[in-house]
Amino acid sequence: MKIVLYHFQNLTTSYMETKVTPRALEDWGILQLPEHIHQIVFVFLLLLPQFLELYKELNDASNIEMEITLAMTSAVVEENGFFSFPAEVALELATINARVEIERVLCSMFDNFAMHRRICHTTTEDVHGQDALSGFRPSDLSFLPILNVEGFGSALSKFAANRELPLGLRQISFYLTYFYLAAVLLKQFIKKHWQEGEELFEHPVVSSDEKTVIRRLLLLSLDDPHRKMCTAVSMAVASIAVYDWPDDWPDLLPYLLKLINNQTNMNGVHGALRCLALLSGDLDDKVVPTLVPILVPSMLTIVSSPQVYDKYLRTKALSIVYSCISMLGVMSGVYRTETTALLKPMLKPWMDQFSVILSHPVQSEDPDDWSLRMEVLKCLNQFVQNFPSLTEDDFIIVVGPLWQTFVTSLGVRSSMEGTEDPDEGRYDSDGGEKSLDSFVIQLFEFLLTMVGSIKLVKIVMSNIKELVYYTIAFLQITNQQVFQYVNRQLGLVAQIHTWSMDANQFVADEDDVSYSCRVSGALLLEEVVSVGGTEGINAIVDAAKEWYCESQREKAAGSATWWRLREAALFALSSLSEQLLEAEDSGLIRVGLRNFLEQIITEDTGLGVHEYPFLYARIFISVAKFSSLIGHDKLEHFLCAAVNAIGMDVPPPVKVGACRALSQLLPEADRGIIQPQMMSLFSSLTDLLNQASDETLHLVLETLQASIKAGQEIAASIEPIISPIILNMWVSHVSDPFISIDAIEVLETLKKAPGCLHPLVSRILPYIWPILNKLMHVNCNSQQQQQPDGLVAGSLDLITMLLKARYVLNAPSDVVKAIYDVCFDAVVRIILQSEDHSEMQNATECLAAFISGGRQDLLAWGDAGFTMKCLLDVASRLLDPDLESSGSLFVGSYILQLILHLQSQMMPHIRDLVAALVRRMQSAQIAGLKSSLILIFARLIHLSSPNVEQFIDLMMMVPAEHHNNSFTYLMSEWTKQQGEIQGAYQIKVTTSALALMLATRHAELVKINVQGHLIKSASGITTRSKAKLAQDQWTIVPLPAKILSLLADALVEIQEQVLADEEDGDWEEIEAEDADTDKDLLYSAGLTSFSRPTHEHLEAMAKVFSEDQEDGYEDDILCVADPLNQINLANYLADFFVNFSQSDRQLFDHLCQNLTKNQRSAIQMVLNR
Repeated sequence: MKIVLYHFQNLTTSYMETKVTPRALEDWGILQLPEHIHQIVFVFLLLLPQFLELYKELNDASNIEMEITLAMTSAVVEENGFFSFPAEVALELATINARVEIERVLCSMFDNFAMHRRICHTTTEDVHGQDALSGFRPSDLSFLPILNVEGFGSALSKFAANRELPLGLRQISFYLTYFYLAAVLLKQFIKKHWQEGEELFEHPVVSSDEKTVIRRLLLLSLDDPHRKMCTAVSMAVASIAVYDWPDDWPDLLPYLLKLINNQTNMNGVHGALRCLALLSGDLDDKVVPTLVPILVPSMLTIVSSPQVYDKYLRTKALSIVYSCISMLGVMSGVYRTETTALLKPMLKPWMDQFSVILSHPVQSEDPDDWSLRMEVLKCLNQFVQNFPSLTEDDFIIVVGPLWQTFVTSLGVRSSMEGTEDPDEGRYDSDGGEKSLDSFVIQLFEFLLTMVGSIKLVKIVMSNIKELVYYTIAFLQITNQQVFQYVNRQLGLVAQIHTWSMDANQFVADEDDVSYSCRVSGALLLEEVVSVGGTEGINAIVDAAKEWYCESQREKAAGSATWWRLREAALFALSSLSEQLLEAEDSGLIRVGLRNFLEQIITEDTGLGVHEYPFLYARIFISVAKFSSLIGHDKLEHFLCAAVNAIGMDVPPPVKVGACRALSQLLPEADRGIIQPQMMSLFSSLTDLLNQASDETLHLVLETLQASIKAGQEIAASIEPIISPIILNMWVSHVSDPFISIDAIEVLETLKKAPGCLHPLVSRILPYIWPILNKLMHVNCNSQQQQQPDGLVAGSLDLITMLLKARYVLNAPSDVVKAIYDVCFDAVVRIILQSEDHSEMQNATECLAAFISGGRQDLLAWGDAGFTMKCLLDVASRLLDPDLESSGSLFVGSYILQLILHLQSQMMPHIRDLVAALVRRMQSAQIAGLKSSLILIFARLIHLSSPNVEQFIDLMMMVPAEHHNNSFTYLMSEWTKQQGEIQGAYQIKVTTSALALMLATRHAELVKINVQGHLIKSASGITTRSKAKLAQDQWTIVPLPAKILSLLADALVEIQEQVLADEEDGDWEEIEAEDADTDKDLLYSAGLTSFSRPTHEHLEAMAKVFSEDQEDGYEDDILCVADPLNQINLANYLADFFVNFSQSDRQLFDHLCQNLTKNQRSAIQMVLNR
């Protein structure tokens, strides 16, 4: 389909042959196009006459384009078959100060018709039920420079406000205003031109007169009878109000309140509420205190008058109240008295209204009522969260109606029958979801808040049995969910015959990150256990047992849905498996969980997997969750059943359950039992890999990884089969960070299996070489073949994983040599030539792994001088201060490997290295990069020991911009960043390096002042706007005092971690000692009032960082070889403080004067050991 009118050649021919009239347009096929295309065409025709009049004043209209345009537009305007042109709009357009732009506009109109070319392919069916401009994009009109000309916005605003025009034309005009004045004008135009001083501002600024016109016209349009127009106007008003209200638009709120309070103009009420709802999302602490007393009473009138206002308007009013309460809640932390005074008078009337709304039983097929109740629950949630004491007394009136809503909504949810939920996917005109599930989720969220509230938890605990009983019932799979699965099975399997297409939604619903009614209900049960303890656990187990018995009765009665209650009970128990297992071990549960679980799974073992796939899947998952309670024979049975299910023709949910069960059961399974089935399992999983979609692939890969760990004895025989499949999968999904990481983890598991490393390396390198060298080819030849995004960066990750085998598996160096021969040169070139920061980061990590794995051998594998030059060139580029910080992000790890393993080669370059490190630090925009460079300086200090003074002298000789020398700059940054440094190894090295520097007592230390602690504002609490302008104020302290404070902080942190694991109160007793004894550590060291720490306590302190090191083992694998990794930081600090206090007590005592009580107590403990 073509729009002949806008094809230049056809248009010229047509003009020569016939006059451009409406009949001619019809003959050309314009009027046969969908109506929404007519409207777009007519807008252009509407604007052209005024442009032409101005154009003729400035230019000779003899050229063919102008003749054609003039003939066309004159004919259209003269005829009455299209529309009449409003005189006032014509006048407004004619006075636009745009004469110098007109020629360019007209040329652009003839040269750019991307919008029409795209729309011409849209059929009437494509836009059935949609807005006339549903396919219209702001970028389609990006060729109209007139839209940036002064006066154009107000002209189109006037056109949109003219209600005598057809709605379609007004909508188009408004979309030109809104989608260009809002999506572009109000997102680009307003951001760029509305407010000077904004970050994106560009000249020219919109004039005050034009702003006034636009604001006035939009306000007059708020009571438009057409809802879509009204909503669009409201959004435009709210967008402008962000900048202009209240200071430059003081009449906005009075006008909106006037509309709201006029019951004779419901259109005005709708528009004003819609506008206020949008505005309320941007309220701040300056506006809310003055707005609430005026606005909230009007909202109460609307909410309490169902006979006057419909549910939509009452819901919108509640959403405005919710925004106000939310902001008051934010303010309450600082302005508790003021916010309480604002809320207290209105609390009871609102609680009464909440009670009225919630007291009626929930009705099916009434999504407007669900939305109304949702807003009530959101408001209650804010009251309870932020004002529990204020709410406590008046809340009792809501409890009964809330329970009524809770119970009756279960009845509605359970009764959702049929093949399709009529309300699924429904949204209101503002985009809010109107489904029963979203309402139930909000209900659970509020109950969760109640359970966690100290003030209201007693109400919950008095009805805990009923609460968990009904909550478990909410966890049932609905008819709609079953229908969705069956529909996919019947409709898709017949066509595609793949498991993945059917299992996707089931996997998504089961995923922990997918939020649903079932997940929110499980979170509520988890909170009940957390708060209720034994009582909560027993209530949940009892409720599960009751529903199990009920399912037995339904089954005996012939109900087709009996299994749902049993599946829900198992889902609830599985969701709380950790808490229940812990309680079972401690003997807290009255009902034996072991017997109960075995009873359920034994009874249901004989069920057909095809008849009850969801229940069977839940049994698999439950057995895995409670494997420590299940008897050995039953566990063995289900393990074998899961292995068989993977390869059988069973429904997708059963395969999903089997995969999840195997992922958890295989690592602990008896090898003698599973070994005979491993080959069959690998074969089945390989088939699933070829069938799985993106949604199910991660689950299969996770199961495969567990299978390889469990079947290491035969891993070498299946590696030739699995590796190519995983590599192909990795290549095709390299841009997906989740799947590609899962694939690499499978390969890493294979790498660790006996006999797999060398064949795996031999298999991977042919994949990697062309990828990396294609990048080299790209730099020389622009005709390269396109590679998938992330393929080079992913390949570098793969190489790094292989290189780490040197330490993980104590692999021989020939593995590193093989990788070096193929990849080293390419990795170096990537760093030196690539502009892709992800590639640079991964290549830097890869090169660090090369150095760590190859060490001195790295230089022997090629030309030593050339290799060293390459390594130094890499360091030079990564430390370039002009390089963006993200490109240098991992330079710290790389430099660390250089100074650790190529120490003799690096020593001649230390001065240059220090200078480069300082320059890179000064230009770094990422805190993590600065921290990594600080680690290098710390390691250099250790390398200089016992001559640390000489390294300090060296740094003082290296200049640093805006500072006396590099050492002064380094210490100013180091003392700021030390508390943010993460990682056990990093903390050990930097903290001990600070101690080494302080121990030198270098004369320059006391001459340097650094940032101390934050000074609290003397003016008390400030508003957010004032806080934006204010700058943080810090004390200035001598460097030695700051270093001692940081060392004390490290000691405090270690002790706090120990205390978190101890139930005795040793340290609480220490902190409770008389404060006077803390004033002088020099003398208190000899006192006996402090408890002497036990040997066990000090040992626990010593283990803290060792445990942290194990937790982060993979991340710090390249640091394992560093002897400093063996430092026991607790003992190191204890020895330092003892030695320092004994060697220079006067200085020690002086530095301790500025320490906090906690810091002094921590030091005192180690001094008394």
